[in-house]
Amino acid sequence: MTTDFASWTKSEIVMKRLLMAATLCMGVSMATGAWAAKPVLMIADEIPQMKVLSLQLQKRAGVSPEIVTQDEMPAPLSKYRSVLVYIHKDIHDSTEKALIDYATGGGKLILLHHSISSGKRRNHDWLPFLGVSLPLGGAARGGYYYVDPAEWDVVNLAPEDPISTRGVRYPLTVPYATPGVPDHERPAFLLQHTEVYLNHILEGPRTLLLGVRYKEPTTGVVIMQDTAGWYRRAGKGWVVYFMPGHASSDFENDAYAQIITNAVVMTPGIR
Repeated sequence: MTTDFASWTKSEIVMKRLLMAATLCMGVSMATGAWAAKPVLMIADEIPQMKVLSLQLQKRAGVSPEIVTQDEMPAPLSKYRSVLVYIHKDIHDSTEKALIDYATGGGKLILLHHSISSGKRRNHDWLPFLGVSLPLGGAARGGYYYVDPAEWDVVNLAPEDPISTRGVRYPLTVPYATPGVPDHERPAFLLQHTEVYLNHILEGPRTLLLGVRYKEPTTGVVIMQDTAGWYRRAGKGWVVYFMPGHASSDFENDAYAQIITNAVVMTPGIR
């Protein structure tokens, strides 16, 4: 049955629209409340950056993460909707196992910046679990290396994916070439006074979200790699990775903060 608005008075139409708007707002509020009740965990060994990100999540999604070190990590992790990892130094063997078990058991594991870095080569299962290798040999031989300080563009490779797109305002467009795809303009945002990782090798299926566009200052060579953000299945759960995050200012970037928020509140692969 359709509603005949023509028979309504102007005040009745206004009241009806206000009621519909209030109902919608109530639904959003209830959804937000239900989400906020589900815990989110941050495991970190550098706390100031995670405090900045925590404030962003509170502001954007009403999420108040619990921040702990590896030694304080609660068990089991299965009660957490999302677990974010920001570990610069060694990942303990017990932590490695707990994180892998969490993801494969159905959790959403979100890895930030140096959670994939050279020190993680010492872990037996970590990089193979992620489908990432960090070749030796340095820049001259195509090996993994980092640049700090660095200025680089984070490029949106997945304009149809909600994680990299929903509510995200990209202030730039930059030329970007993906292997097998002609060079064309893509949305991007700039990070400065931070760090970039180059020559991550990705092995196995995954959804690419973000690319690196870095101009080498001495040679002027522009390096473009599809490695700055991605997600992949891990058993019953998911692993999500985002490369930016060396500096607190990375998490203050409006576009990046919204992308991480999307990853925390959304299920990967759902459009």
